[in-house]
Amino acid sequence: MECRPHPPSDTREAKLSILPRRMARLRSGLLWLSVVAVFVGATTGFGAVLFRALIALIHNIFFLGHFGFAYDANQFTPQSPWGPFVILAPVLGGLVVTFLVTKFAPEARGHGVPEVMDAIYYKGGVIRPIVAAVKSLASAFSIGSGAAVGREGPIIQIGASLGSTVGQLLPLEPWQRLTLVAAGAGAGIAATFNTPIGGVMFAVELMMPEVSVRTFLPVALATGTATYVGRIFFGLDPAFTPPGGGAALGPLPIHVLLLCGLLGAAVGVAATLFIRGLHWSERRFVRIANPYARHVAGMLILGVMMYALDLAFGQYYVDGVGYATIDAILKGGLAAGALLALLFACKLAATSISLGSGASGGIFSPSLFMGATLGGAFGALVHAFEPAAGIDIAGFATIGMAAMVGGGTGAAMTAVIMIFEMTRDYDIIMPMIVAVAIAIGVRRLLSRENIYTIKLVARGHFIPKAMHANMFLVRHAADAMDREVAVVPADTALGEYLGRPGVAGSMRHVVVSDGDRIVGVQRINAQIRHGRDGNGMTGETLGAIARRNFTVARESDVLFEVIERMWRHGAAMAVIVTPAHRIPRSADVVGVISKEHIADSVAETVRTYRE
Repeated sequence: MECRPHPPSDTREAKLSILPRRMARLRSGLLWLSVVAVFVGATTGFGAVLFRALIALIHNIFFLGHFGFAYDANQFTPQSPWGPFVILAPVLGGLVVTFLVTKFAPEARGHGVPEVMDAIYYKGGVIRPIVAAVKSLASAFSIGSGAAVGREGPIIQIGASLGSTVGQLLPLEPWQRLTLVAAGAGAGIAATFNTPIGGVMFAVELMMPEVSVRTFLPVALATGTATYVGRIFFGLDPAFTPPGGGAALGPLPIHVLLLCGLLGAAVGVAATLFIRGLHWSERRFVRIANPYARHVAGMLILGVMMYALDLAFGQYYVDGVGYATIDAILKGGLAAGALLALLFACKLAATSISLGSGASGGIFSPSLFMGATLGGAFGALVHAFEPAAGIDIAGFATIGMAAMVGGGTGAAMTAVIMIFEMTRDYDIIMPMIVAVAIAIGVRRLLSRENIYTIKLVARGHFIPKAMHANMFLVRHAADAMDREVAVVPADTALGEYLGRPGVAGSMRHVVVSDGDRIVGVQRINAQIRHGRDGNGMTGETLGAIARRNFTVARESDVLFEVIERMWRHGAAMAVIVTPAHRIPRSADVVGVISKEHIADSVAETVRTYRE
């Protein structure tokens, strides 16, 4: 509370009622935000349905030459009637993508998630409404025409854009808008993969600056609603259904867990290659000044790669999201180690070229593809030496998927939970956790930045890679205050005070009093001692030079409350008092907290997390 001279009794009663009113506002605000989050989740769910329909339409036109919405991404694309001219399919789609992105929304270029993170941490959660429409069209043309990108990144950006737009249209607080952006992002990935828990974890690990009841509940409601809408149209089945599971029941031998750790290390190296390769590709392609020429060059390389794989192996393999290849590996239809290793290398190159040259799409599906092929190749090698290994090739592929997602994004819980929800294979959880942990550790040794943050760091925008509890906020004011404080009457001359024993040459805070009342604060520093701009001030009284922008707090108040009070009143300092009297008196002063003390308290707690 701010200290004022002898407030009337009705004012004191009003102060006592502040807490209940705040609680009421919190409850009503959370209820309203939850309702809005449900709307954002439902809208994002329907957006995911329309987005997948648009991909199907464009894919059928570009590859098969007919108008239709029937398309199962888990099935290989039939031979195109265009023959070798199918090489031009991604080129033509790329021209449309370049036009949309350059003319309407440059933010829609690339894989989308970095732009959402940038909006959350650096733009107050503000995303232009047009981004949702342009991202939908651009990504649909990229994926549908064969670019080696995923559909989850676009729907994440679309959902985040919808959440931001709603947050801008309604009279919401900034933290509420940020929460809606995270809710839209989580809802997008949940609806796309039928992974409600994974969607929540994705938002928590990668999108939310704060995790609390007021932020978690809206995000959970949005992802749950989006998943419900998605299941109405896409069904209840998981994204992939490996027959019989990928692992043997019962405890696995220790050497098998060690093999999973070795796979995790290999995937950690592969994730680093993906991160570095994509970043290198983006920096090399940008040297081609004309965006149309840049994207045509990249898509032409991709088209040739697709056609060469088709000639050699009978499938395009690296086009689009790649779910058909993943499904074939998990169902045992694709188990040749050499081919799987080749497909890993081809997909890494294809995705880096696609996104580097200007495609619009995500990296999650390509990560799944690369993890499945690398894990499958590793499994084939293991079974060549030990046919009775406790995990089959499909199981190693599943582990590889989780390790690649975790290694690339740094989101360990998201990787494990999402792959579990996408396969419903609980037996594989334990070795999966081992592989994901080691993959992230190896990747962190080789590349501090993950697939999302490396793009932002290049712009000079740092994104935290861990969510630290603000432990300084729960400390009491008594733990952070400066006890070296003097309470001095307002009519005391500055010169007389500075001449007192023990005052000369020392920095200290002074609380200025008028009888029992606290009327001001002042920090005695070199500027005060020598006078502002060289003019002497020794003849002035402390009451004349004291600052009035202060607030009062009690020793037992937590720092969170003190900081909030200082911000609300525009105070430079908080005077800390004992709870001896209902209305604080000058005799109750025991210390002060300045902004410098708060900074020191933050720095002290951050040391706990220092690497």
